[in-house]
Amino acid sequence: MTIPVPDDFSGVVSVDRGGEVEFARAYGLAHRAHGIANTLGTRFAIASGTKGLTALVVVSLIAQGRLELSTTARSVLGADLPLIDDRVTVEHLLAHRSGIGDYLDDDADVNGYLLPGPMQHLAAPEDYLAVLDGHPAAFPPGERFAYCNGAYVVLALIAERVAGVPYHDLVRTVICDPAGLHDTIFPRADELPARTATGYLDLGDGRWRSNVFHLPVRGVGDGGAYSTVADLSSFWRAFFAGRIVPASWVSEMTRPHNDVPGERMRCGLGFFLPSARDQAMLLGHDSGISFASVHDPASSLTYTVISTTSPGAWPIFRHLRERFSG
Repeated sequence: MTIPVPDDFSGVVSVDRGGEVEFARAYGLAHRAHGIANTLGTRFAIASGTKGLTALVVVSLIAQGRLELSTTARSVLGADLPLIDDRVTVEHLLAHRSGIGDYLDDDADVNGYLLPGPMQHLAAPEDYLAVLDGHPAAFPPGERFAYCNGAYVVLALIAERVAGVPYHDLVRTVICDPAGLHDTIFPRADELPARTATGYLDLGDGRWRSNVFHLPVRGVGDGGAYSTVADLSSFWRAFFAGRIVPASWVSEMTRPHNDVPGERMRCGLGFFLPSARDQAMLLGHDSGISFASVHDPASSLTYTVISTTSPGAWPIFRHLRERFSG
């Protein structure tokens, strides 16, 4: 198999069927200052791909009877975040239909955008209360689809409070352990371990700057996970085999709940769904990060592209999407 990859691409591309690799190759540098090359074992940031993990943590609590889709955010938040409408439910948050005001401007230039608060203090769900607060509702809950990062931070907060277990530990016990994801982690940006790539912003004239000042020091809910292409392939197989949440919930999470305006895809609960095929996608885009992983359960096909730059993954992703859409 040949896949056209731009000369300046930095990251990894992988295609497999049922775990049997058809194409896998790493390109560019994981750390520019020290000249460390990316490898197939490098852990890359997946940005909003983390939302699928958060959705699974929440749905696992629903499957255990500790939450319901109809549970209101207010019943868990108490007096916190008073501008969230009392009618907003877990299902609204999962399906991007909550209408809550977002703490991130999703239309901003990701390379120029800075967080509305000191990123070094954002390391756990409770830390985000200050930046989540003060954003008026955009529309009544359930009215329409509007992608919302803050909704997934709220979901992480709800899960943590209901379970009485830190969010990052929930991801490990609910998802990583049963799926065998040994390289999926939530490191602090200022203490990245070995085999972990740094994201970069292209300043032009051959200058590159790391994304450390553009993201929370440790992500929760809406982003911040790092993973490998092998782990992502294992994740999809475990998810569709019902090893993370029961099969009935796999079907519910990958059922279209919304069309996504202006895009050739729909939205489930934590996952995006191509309009043309019964596939599931995780997507991520942020400063120094671009990520897409797609799984077709009928053919056991998985393809994943991850880059250490904001635009890097998309030309390759578009090629693979067209190639495997028929």
